[in-house]
Amino acid sequence: MPGIPMIKRGDNLGRVIGEAIRRSGLRLEDGDVVVVAQKIVSKAEGRIVDLSRVSPSRSAVELAGRLKKDPREVEVILRESKEIVRLGHVLISRTEHGFVCANAGADRSNAGPGMMTLLPRDPDRSARRIRRELERTFKRRIAVIISDTWGRPFRMGCVGMAIGASGMEPLMRLRGERDLHGRMLRTTVLCPADSIAAAAVLVMGESGEGTPVAIVRGARYRPGRGGIGKVVMPPGRDLFR
Repeated sequence: MPGIPMIKRGDNLGRVIGEAIRRSGLRLEDGDVVVVAQKIVSKAEGRIVDLSRVSPSRSAVELAGRLKKDPREVEVILRESKEIVRLGHVLISRTEHGFVCANAGADRSNAGPGMMTLLPRDPDRSARRIRRELERTFKRRIAVIISDTWGRPFRMGCVGMAIGASGMEPLMRLRGERDLHGRMLRTTVLCPADSIAAAAVLVMGESGEGTPVAIVRGARYRPGRGGIGKVVMPPGRDLFR
């Protein structure tokens, strides 16, 4: 969706997105999903670090030497990590949210010179605020997903992932339903939150020519109070940990 201005700290994202929708001649319908890039959420919430103000610890300096990274970047990653899960060409971290991702989700792309964005502190709350503002404006029942692009341990390439959700159940359990041959499904659980985020990223893009917001219409999901914590794999069941 075009028309989103450069976001700064303190901006009301729901209002900004709503105004952009109207300027574009678009509208929201019941059941639409508005997918919002993590970057603009972090910027609006002040989750940006000026690397010139970061003093790296001894551990950060040592790790930076092994990873060939800026020690200040590594220091930020360590501060945002609850646990270092793996150490390779990147740091694979477990964040306070429970997410397992590269560099604790800290990133310099589209952040401005010498700056680094961090994940929102509570992405579900961020999604909820945007959803409520848009529902008040357009008088429609919708869902909102906060998305980021992550790599996966078992596939090449990054895809969109949901790190926050509101107005939808992030998982869809198909237990008890039947397949084409009448066989009872016992374990199948889909993740519409991630599926919708992945589809939206193809439209949103990652470069400066992309857009940080997409409207997804016709997606299959179940409305609900949700919460992305339901998607996080418990450490004891994480086969790639």
